Amino acid sequence: MLVSVLKFVSEQLTKLNGLLDALRANPFYAAKLAGTGLLDGVTNLSEFSARCPFTTKAELVADQQAHPPYGTNLTFPLERYTRCHQTSGSSGSPLRWLDTPESWTWMLDNWETVHRQAGTTAADRIFFAFSFGPFLGFWTAFESAQRLGCLVISGGGMTSVARLKAILDLQATILCCTPTYALHLAEVAAKEGLDLRRSCVKTLSVAGEPGGSIPATRARLEELWPGARVYDHHGMTEVGPVSYECPDRPGVLNIIRRAFIAEVVDPATGQSVGNEGRGELILTTLGRTGSPLLRYRTGDLVQLSTLNSHPATSPIDSSDLALEGGILGRVDDMVVVRGVNVYPSAIEEIIRRVGGVAEYQVHVSQRQALTELTVTVEPAAQVAGPELAGKLTAAFGSSLALRVPVALAAPGALPRFESKAKRWLRE
Repeated sequence: MLVSVLKFVSEQLTKLNGLLDALRANPFYAAKLAGTGLLDGVTNLSEFSARCPFTTKAELVADQQAHPPYGTNLTFPLERYTRCHQTSGSSGSPLRWLDTPESWTWMLDNWETVHRQAGTTAADRIFFAFSFGPFLGFWTAFESAQRLGCLVISGGGMTSVARLKAILDLQATILCCTPTYALHLAEVAAKEGLDLRRSCVKTLSVAGEPGGSIPATRARLEELWPGARVYDHHGMTEVGPVSYECPDRPGVLNIIRRAFIAEVVDPATGQSVGNEGRGELILTTLGRTGSPLLRYRTGDLVQLSTLNSHPATSPIDSSDLALEGGILGRVDDMVVVRGVNVYPSAIEEIIRRVGGVAEYQVHVSQRQALTELTVTVEPAAQVAGPELAGKLTAAFGSSLALRVPVALAAPGALPRFESKAKRWLRE
């Protein structure tokens, strides 16, 4: 085991030093790292973490605004780049991201890991329930599945009803979408009289939200899609596909460490949280040389697993880093209500555990310097609203030690989401 770990660290260091050498031609990092000596290479990963400053999204946004349209984080001449994507802008201004063919191949390799760990083979038929806009994840998932030999089916430009009929008629075995949209498709199926027990879907490959690793949400999805198992994963436009779910440990995500240097730090101090702490995920991309990131503050809140080693019989790379509960939320999404830290994932877990909710919204308001939460729920069909509100109020009080008012919405009143859900509204 020690020999394999030393070999892995040596391989990471070789990749890192190759990247640092290439960044001499990258205007953004050549300026950012000036005076650090890092472009001459490092002798170990601890030296890199100690000497390399964080990269933040605010820096990248400012760089693109100062040098439109793509900024200066480009290691090669513009004609070397063949792909352009952008972030959703869900946490600020959107970023445009360019990739060379080599960087694109690196991301497809990472996505293949996600597919394979979910049990995907060339015999599968994968339905992608996305609009196929400028967001990177849709395209990398689609192309990597195609490269695996799967039959890939685009659901772009279709209504939810049309997508459901295609899933059933084309006998799709894997559905790729957000957890929220998989729930919504099941809701639509019930209204349209489409029996999901006829579905061939055996895998729900979900991402974009914490829901895939929330036990109550997973259980609800697997109840609504009979015979299917949820597999969670995550990634970002800025860094590409990052993690896959451990097949033996539902709700635990493993970072693909051959592709990244991963750290977890205290969001306030920037210091490492140790082997079993909770904090912000920091990533360095080892193979996206055309548009790299060094020590990028992802803003994702994670909990390092207490079981970061895998059995010898496990298909998991023993060097990969395990995250308990997947992505718990965004660092800046946490709200403090009367001294209690409340994360969106905690609210969803309670709502899905109670059940009977078709959709919900959370309203965050400030009253006389105090933060208040109000939850609005739309009851599912044949669910009594007042009784549901009472159950939720009691569950919030029991789990959070807070009184959270629950309001009721009329059927169909709350928005549905195809991509990332935007349920938290802040005044």
